[in-house]
Amino acid sequence: MSPEELALFPFLTETSEYVENLDFSLDALMTSMVFESVRRRGFERIMQAFDGEVSKPSFGNDKEVLSELLSYPYARILVSCVNEPAFTRRYALSEATAAYSVMKKAIEKDPDFVLDIGKDFGVSAVLSDERIRIYFSDYVRYALSMKDLSWKLINRRIEHGYVTIRREEFARLLQEAVRKRIEGSLPIREIPEEIQNACGAQTAELKAKYEEQRQNLGDADLGEVDFSMFPPCVNKALSNVREGVNLAHSMRFALVSFLLNAGMSTEDVVKVFNVSPDFNEEKTSYQVTHIAGNQYKTPSCATMQTYGNCAGKDNMCSKIRHPLGYYSALKFLAAKRKAEEDKYGKDEEAKEEKIKE
Repeated sequence: MSPEELALFPFLTETSEYVENLDFSLDALMTSMVFESVRRRGFERIMQAFDGEVSKPSFGNDKEVLSELLSYPYARILVSCVNEPAFTRRYALSEATAAYSVMKKAIEKDPDFVLDIGKDFGVSAVLSDERIRIYFSDYVRYALSMKDLSWKLINRRIEHGYVTIRREEFARLLQEAVRKRIEGSLPIREIPEEIQNACGAQTAELKAKYEEQRQNLGDADLGEVDFSMFPPCVNKALSNVREGVNLAHSMRFALVSFLLNAGMSTEDVVKVFNVSPDFNEEKTSYQVTHIAGNQYKTPSCATMQTYGNCAGKDNMCSKIRHPLGYYSALKFLAAKRKAEEDKYGKDEEAKEEKIKE
């Protein structure tokens, strides 16, 4: 691959080897003014990840190519310094989504180019007319995490050990391969203290940004689903469903995406609607798995209000801007309260033991 192509796919083995052979030191990357644009771009990659996809720039000169190449290892250092599992997952997904956008276009013009990328992940695939034939074990390895039912092996045709898929679907499978590779390689272990200090200001800014979105978008690990902590809009929608009231399309989407993001399985979400007067299991299952497979976010409170789906605010609503933020905040407070009760309970037990002695 050319340096420009390598810069578009920084997670490849060939790219890593290319970067390792460049004449630069880690200390220079972290502190030298020569690499200021690299550090700026590395930070920008992660900030763009908050919006869902890292941009892929066009290159005007060799300096811009070098900046893009080196920005990826710098971004990895920043992600490792933040060292939050959910944050790492989001970054890995955004890099993979960006790679998919490039591969989806490339595979129509030059499928062999994308097949070569697949080889870097150990994927055995061949071009067959307008489609791609991929060995079934490689297919299962990356399709297993897909939530849409169409990715289930039972819904695919297998011939001589190979699964035939569309070109775009092959690019989508490689997106999963990219995501898993990046996520599995982070955080970088044992980053020297001087390196952590050098990027301390950017790390602090990223942590603050992540915490803000975690509260507003509910990206925290929510644990088991607790219906008692759902916001008024969701409770109202659930009540309407139980009473046989047909929800508006916008509210149905909001409810499904909320329940999925809160941790419910697609099967359990489908069961929520089985009392609706127009319930169609096949159609509902398709809609739910589509929302799940595309990892849609629940609409914000402002959007809910715009579509008339806000059921009225309570005290907690005035402190948050997103239904999942409401839920995660109550979960956090409940966990904190339990931890305090456990602690004080242990303190009381210790006092009693001391009195007995």
